[in-house]
Amino acid sequence: MRLQPPAFSRHRPSKWRRGLSGLRLRILTGYLLLMALSTLAVVIGTRQTLLGRLNERIDQSLSQEVQEFQQLVDGRDPKTGAPFGDNIEAIFAVFLRRNIPADGEFLLTLLNGEFYRSSPTAVPDALDPDGGLVQSLALLTHPQRGQVTSSNGEIIVYQAEPVVRGQNRGVFVVTYLVSRGQTEINQATRVIVKVTLAVLAVTSVLAWIAAGRALAPLRLLTETVRTLRESDLTQRIPVQGASEISELTLRFNEMLDRLQAAFASQRAFTSDAGHELRTPITIIRGHLELLGDDPQEKQETLAIVLDELDRMSRFVDDLLLLAKLEHQSFLRLDPIDLEAFTEELFAKAKALSNHPWQLEALGQGRLVADRQRLTQAIMNLAQNAAQHSDVSSPILLGSGLVRGYARFWVRDTGEGIPLEHQEQIFERFARISHRYRRSEGAGLGLAIVKTIAEAHGGRVELISQPGYGSTFTVVIPVDEV
Repeated sequence: MRLQPPAFSRHRPSKWRRGLSGLRLRILTGYLLLMALSTLAVVIGTRQTLLGRLNERIDQSLSQEVQEFQQLVDGRDPKTGAPFGDNIEAIFAVFLRRNIPADGEFLLTLLNGEFYRSSPTAVPDALDPDGGLVQSLALLTHPQRGQVTSSNGEIIVYQAEPVVRGQNRGVFVVTYLVSRGQTEINQATRVIVKVTLAVLAVTSVLAWIAAGRALAPLRLLTETVRTLRESDLTQRIPVQGASEISELTLRFNEMLDRLQAAFASQRAFTSDAGHELRTPITIIRGHLELLGDDPQEKQETLAIVLDELDRMSRFVDDLLLLAKLEHQSFLRLDPIDLEAFTEELFAKAKALSNHPWQLEALGQGRLVADRQRLTQAIMNLAQNAAQHSDVSSPILLGSGLVRGYARFWVRDTGEGIPLEHQEQIFERFARISHRYRRSEGAGLGLAIVKTIAEAHGGRVELISQPGYGSTFTVVIPVDEV
C-alpha cells in the first residue's frame, strides 16, 4: 500500500498566512519595533528634560524670592521712608503685599517662634501653622534649604532666611510643591504618549501599504518563478523605477534570457548531436545486417565500419574538447615566441593539402598561451580554408603584434562567405554548402576555434566577401589570461 503525504503538504499556505509570515510582516514588525523604541526614548527623554527644567525653575524661584527679601530687609519702610529698624512685622507685611507667589509656590513668615502670615493664605496640610515642619522652621537661626515629603506623598522644597532685629526674631520661608509640577509633567507625558500611539497606528497602516507596494515586484517575481517551465521561459517581469528591487528584477530578467538561450542551445545541441551520431550508426547497422560470407565483402564492410567508428570517435572527442575549453583552468599556459611559433604553424599547415601556401608576415614578440590549443585552432582554420577553396588557389598564413594583441590569420581566395552566414558558421554543427567543400565533418571546427580564442580571453574575427575569399583572424591578448 502506498502512503499518501499529509494533506497540508500538497497545498501552499493561504495568501493571508503568507502575508503574515512573509517579508512584509517582518518589515512592519521591524518598523513598529523601531518606532516603539524611538517613542519610548523620546517620552523618557522629554520627561527627564521637563523634570530637570522644573528643578531649575524651583531653584531659581527660591533664590529670587530670598534675594528680594534680603534687599527689602536692608531698605526703607515705604510709609515712613525710614529704615525698618526692629520692625520685622512691617518687613513681612510689605514683602507679602508686593510679591505674588507663582503657581505651586507659598510664602510663609514666622515671627518670634509663631506663625505670622502666609501668601496665599490657604496653604497645604504639610504647611499647617501647627505642623511639625512650620514649628521647626520657626526656631531657625541660620539660613537653610531642604526637602520634605508629607504624609500624603507631597514633596515640598523650601528655603528659610532668618531675620533678627533687636529683641525680635523672624523667619522668612519660601516653599514650593514639587508634586504639582510633577503632576503637570505626568499629564503632559500621557498626552504625548496618546498622540504618539495614534500617530504610530496611522503610520503602521501607511507602512503596511507602502511595504506592500514596494514588495509587489518580489511577489510578481515569485509568481513568475512558480509558473516557469522548461518549455516556456518567455515570461519577463516589467521593470519600474531605479530601486534595489528594480535592479533585482532586471538581473532576474537577464538570468531568464540566459536560461532561455541555454535551454535552446541544449535542445539544438541534443538534436544535432543525435543526428550526427545517428547517421554513422545507421550506416554501420545497415552494412552489418547485409554482411555476407564473402571474405572480400567482409573486408570492405569492415573498412566502412571502422571509418564510421573513427568519425564517431572524432565527433565525441570534439564534443569533450568543447566542454573542457569552457573552463579556463583547462589551458596550459606557457611563454611563446611569436616568430618561431608562426613558422611552426606554417610548416604544419603546408602538410594539410597541396595548395600553394604562403607565409605572409611574421610577428615579433612574446605571448602567454596554450601552445597546443592555439595550434589546434590555427590548424582548424587552415583545414577549413583548404576545404573551401580550389586546390590551385593560394592560402596565406601570418602573424603580428598590434597594440598588446597577438594576431594569427589564415587568408584564402575561395568563394567567400555571405554576410548573413558569417555569425552562424561559428555555431556548433553549423555547415554551409560550398562548391569546394570536401569534408563531411560535424561542423565543430570553427566552434572549437572560437572557444579556444575566448578561453584565452581573445576572439575570432572574420572578413569575407563572396567571390573574394575569407580571412579568419585569432586575436589573443599578450598578457597572461
